[in-house]
Amino acid sequence: MPCDALSQAAEAAAGWSAQLAQEGYCIIPDAVSPHLARRIDRDLRAAFAETPFCHGGFYGSRTKRFGRLLSRSAFAEQFVRHPLILGIVREILGRWCDTIQLNLTQAIALHPGALPQLPHRDQDMWRGAVGETEYLVNVMWPLTDYRGDNGATLIWPRSHGAAALGTPPAGPPVVAEMETGSALLFLGSTLHGAGGNESADIRRGMIVSYCLGWLKPYENQWLAYPPAIARQFDAELAALVGYSQHRPNLGNFEGQCPSILLRDDIPDRIGAVDALRPDQQILVEAYVADQRRRR
Repeated sequence: MPCDALSQAAEAAAGWSAQLAQEGYCIIPDAVSPHLARRIDRDLRAAFAETPFCHGGFYGSRTKRFGRLLSRSAFAEQFVRHPLILGIVREILGRWCDTIQLNLTQAIALHPGALPQLPHRDQDMWRGAVGETEYLVNVMWPLTDYRGDNGATLIWPRSHGAAALGTPPAGPPVVAEMETGSALLFLGSTLHGAGGNESADIRRGMIVSYCLGWLKPYENQWLAYPPAIARQFDAELAALVGYSQHRPNLGNFEGQCPSILLRDDIPDRIGAVDALRPDQQILVEAYVADQRRRR
């Protein structure tokens, strides 16, 4: 990519990141072409038709959900690896991790009669400190237009970060109406929920979510994309779905990066190799050097 294009991409990512950090959400119009959204929607039609309705008041009894979208459509990768989105996510989450990872890909269909979802914060799936760390960034991609009457996502602006420690917002939510091709980004600490579907239409969309590389993701990526499937991914996508270590030594296989499982020649015996943060590497090297001097 030419330097000017790289500079413009970085500037765009920085601008959207600032808005996301300030408001807890942002809507990027024309993030992809409506044609691309329609193509993945067609790929997922059979799964939408065959998937049973959810059970439970949180998921919704008039809602259908399913994951593993990278295995269900060849077009899913273009959403998962969207350059601008990844730039924003790394800008937001990078201060708390070495690498980000894919938290989930999930298709969602709200059928007529679906009730509004309980307002919630997705970060509550982990029992970490509230108000200090951002754990994830969600991206909602509409596959049909999102309207107020068909269940568009409800977002409470500035309910994120330290505000999550306070009382629930008193004001009304923003109704995130969008056309296909747009993208709604919101933080894991932002209060949100699906709206109710009072229309005669099915509202379809998908969430692509990214989290800190050292967390246990919502969707078990190694079961969703076992080595036989992940070998078809390139190195960046394989790393996003979990075939990478997060320093120090987290998520390893036999003491090495799990990307070794994607090779054709996997040794029967594998020797462990340090994968440390720079500060840890300096500490270890100094300690080892001192021990050698003492001998």
